[in-house]
Amino acid sequence: MFRILVCDDDREIVHAIELYLSEEGYEVLCAYDGMEAAEVVRRENVHLLIVDIMMPKMDGIQAITQIRRFSTIPIICLTAKTEDEDKIAGLNAGADDYMEKPFNPLELIARVKSQLRRYTELGNMPKGQDKHIYFSGGLVVDDDTKEVTLDGKGVRFTPIEYNILLFLLKNKGKVFSIEQIYRNIWNEEAIGADNTVAVHIRHIREKIELNPKNPRYLKVVWGVGYKIENI
Repeated sequence: MFRILVCDDDREIVHAIELYLSEEGYEVLCAYDGMEAAEVVRRENVHLLIVDIMMPKMDGIQAITQIRRFSTIPIICLTAKTEDEDKIAGLNAGADDYMEKPFNPLELIARVKSQLRRYTELGNMPKGQDKHIYFSGGLVVDDDTKEVTLDGKGVRFTPIEYNILLFLLKNKGKVFSIEQIYRNIWNEEAIGADNTVAVHIRHIREKIELNPKNPRYLKVVWGVGYKIENI
């Protein structure tokens, strides 16, 4: 059974989300500020976090930043509908997705299932199959073990970051638009996807590039999209 942590200072929202998730068979843990959420993720076996941005004691951005220091679980942040800055800040901090308040419960459930499916696929691949290794220069992705190395040193990625990197590396040298990347990774139409994809691309660059402003591997083709250079 998957265990999901829901964190919001509005207890009615937490209770409502808990009911929706419980009906789908998930075990739900609850927290009411960012500090409590970070402690629960560190202490318990949590598979996914749903966290509000605006909270007392420690807000959602601070909580995500802290959690990303020790965990790569999927994170969905909740934001006010008009606060684009919150969405970008959440993705910058390490969130994988966001939902705008007020949200459709069915859409939230769909996003939870999608994130958990990716997370499970990354962590529970069958053993004993032929190696699927993709590389460009010193950048290597072993898709059987889900390990990424750069010049022989391991690099940690969130599930979304890993999937974007793997997708581009499998098709190295080929340019993909933001819309194409979004459709292939999120499996849905790319509506307002620019910021979402751009933030994840920037995170990937920060992890694999010696100088992210002058990248060796992950290149932008202005006006077209992104590609992994075939080195």
